[in-house]
Amino acid sequence: MTDFFAGYLGYNGGWFIATIIGILLIALPLMLAVAMIIYADRKIWAAMALRRGPNVVGPFGLLQSFADGLKVFLKETIIPSSANRGLFLIAPIITFTVALLAWAVIPFGPEMVLANVNVGLLYILAISSLGVYGIILSGWASNSKYPFYSAIRAAAQMVSYEVSIGFVLVTVVLWAGTFNLGDIIQMQRGHIFGFINGFAFNPLLFPMAVVFLISSMAETGRAPFDLTEAESELVAGYQTEYSSMSFALFWLGEYGNVLLMCALNATLFWGGWLPPVDWAPLYIVPGIFWLFAKILFFFFVFSWVKATVPRYRYDQLMRLGWKIFLPLSLFWVFLVSGYLMLTRYGA
Repeated sequence: MTDFFAGYLGYNGGWFIATIIGILLIALPLMLAVAMIIYADRKIWAAMALRRGPNVVGPFGLLQSFADGLKVFLKETIIPSSANRGLFLIAPIITFTVALLAWAVIPFGPEMVLANVNVGLLYILAISSLGVYGIILSGWASNSKYPFYSAIRAAAQMVSYEVSIGFVLVTVVLWAGTFNLGDIIQMQRGHIFGFINGFAFNPLLFPMAVVFLISSMAETGRAPFDLTEAESELVAGYQTEYSSMSFALFWLGEYGNVLLMCALNATLFWGGWLPPVDWAPLYIVPGIFWLFAKILFFFFVFSWVKATVPRYRYDQLMRLGWKIFLPLSLFWVFLVSGYLMLTRYGA
């Protein structure tokens, strides 16, 4: 695309226009996808509770999310008189923006990535770590005790599970030998028995795939780890004082992060845009469809867990992160690195 526009605008101008188009091709469908997965989320919960869910606005209720968005948009934005006005307004913007930025390095297919950087995995870690700032700022700037308690919980929760996620990613990097997400996907081609695509089918990496899936639920604050929004003791958590579009940005950011974690589960352990089996006829289907199918599957798992698993207590949440996942993932780094030294590098 850059070469096409460079013929008219020069290289710098062509690169700029191509980059803007690439950003829009990711951001606009992503925001539409967020609206639709909110609908899908509600339908899945309803089905598991033997209810009907959204079914009035539009055919099969498909326009319910857009109606909710319009309703929120038309509401008045209320800022508490004792709040820090600047930080109060910027916090939801940070949460929503960070949720979009991480998608820049997600490969949707061969050569279908906005920024094919060699440190893509480090970029994901850095960007996902920034998400907590929006939540902390919203809780502190509200100048209200319940949002502030929620912000402190969120900080502790995200730090706890980011440590485990970091060690899980180390095992993937050790096996793939690269931080580039596209190269990590290519290393999964025919990984098991020469024809099964995906690190998750490797007995040494499967436990890390499970840990990463559970940790990604905790990192995004999804049930049963939604202690930051525990209505029984915190009203609604860090977003208690928010209304109108400020509240909607938190909502969009949360689902954007959920989709991102689903994409990372698919990319790091389940072959990304590769088909499940390394069989030539399956490659007729464009890789982006395989990736979307895997993202939707993991989103169904997220919704399934939310509809069926009761919320943890906070001490259970911390114990799982620090006393189970952290020692397990740290031991697995030692196990995988030792195995690779003995087999791949002949030490």
